Amino acid sequence: MRGIIKKLSELTINQVLIIGGAIAFIFIVAFFVWWQKGGGIEINNNGDSDTISNLPKSLITGLGCEGAENRPIAVMLASDPITRPLSGISQADIVFEMPVTPSGLTRIMAVYQCESPDEIGSVRSAREDFIPLAASLGTVFAHWGGETEALEKLDGHIIDNIDAMRYETVYFYRKSGIPQPHNGFTDFERLEKATKDLKYDQKNTFTGYPRSNQDSPKNILNLADTISINYEPPFNISWLYKKDENTYARIRGGSPETDKNNGVQALASVVIVMKTTSRPISKDYQSVIAIGKGNADIYQNGVRISGQWSKDPSRLDSKLFFYDTNGKEIEFTPGKIWVEIVTE
Repeated sequence: MRGIIKKLSELTINQVLIIGGAIAFIFIVAFFVWWQKGGGIEINNNGDSDTISNLPKSLITGLGCEGAENRPIAVMLASDPITRPLSGISQADIVFEMPVTPSGLTRIMAVYQCESPDEIGSVRSAREDFIPLAASLGTVFAHWGGETEALEKLDGHIIDNIDAMRYETVYFYRKSGIPQPHNGFTDFERLEKATKDLKYDQKNTFTGYPRSNQDSPKNILNLADTISINYEPPFNISWLYKKDENTYARIRGGSPETDKNNGVQALASVVIVMKTTSRPISKDYQSVIAIGKGNADIYQNGVRISGQWSKDPSRLDSKLFFYDTNGKEIEFTPGKIWVEIVTE
């Protein structure tokens, strides 16, 4: 021991620096190897794995659930500050959000299959550009009226839909103490009953998204702990990656997006930023292009994947695809999906 101490004391400053640098280099290399393999920690944030594995898997989330074979239901939701917190927002399997006015107001379409919220709302009007997205998943589309072009198509039964303007006291209701038009609500049980009363097909026709439990390759250039969606305030969004749960937590207008039903913050395993274009129709409406193709950034497992989105404009019910830069359909990590549609 004394001999080792004596040898160490005889080292020059340059030798100490060289040895220290070599140790630091080894540590950095070891860290990136560890990170590339997902940190050496296997996370299961989807509840009781034994129970889930015995259930059929949802073609939307890739997770086992009792309603996996049911036809999903899409609901138009408000985004206005007065409506926050929204009821049922944390329980949706996939959510689409886009700006619907030239001033930047956004609207949300939440799709439910695996979970059955006791309350969903505030339910708002349909916008035409959400119809192809609802059709792409084979959903029944629930809404409270709509803008002229959307209502013309929905009244013509372009897709199965449930309009609260027709069924306000049957499948929807208004809550006291909340100003109109923000006081319209429903619940999953009422909507499910409506699909049966209206004799809509109960079969799920969505072909699904490919899924993989493998971690995404990581490097310094694609690591992404924060996602910023620059909608006009107070509709601006950010997502924060929670490595211990391998999910993204949603923040809206600087505050966590929580669910009024349960106080739970909205989380997603996959966040997609879908880039497209828009054109103003009037001071109150704008048209957002949700068919054709464009660029997209897909965030999962703490990394960003650059790619493209594509939806065949010749078929209303065509699937919305997401491809990587090699033209291969991206395999999503199992879990909930949020699609943030931004206009350029």
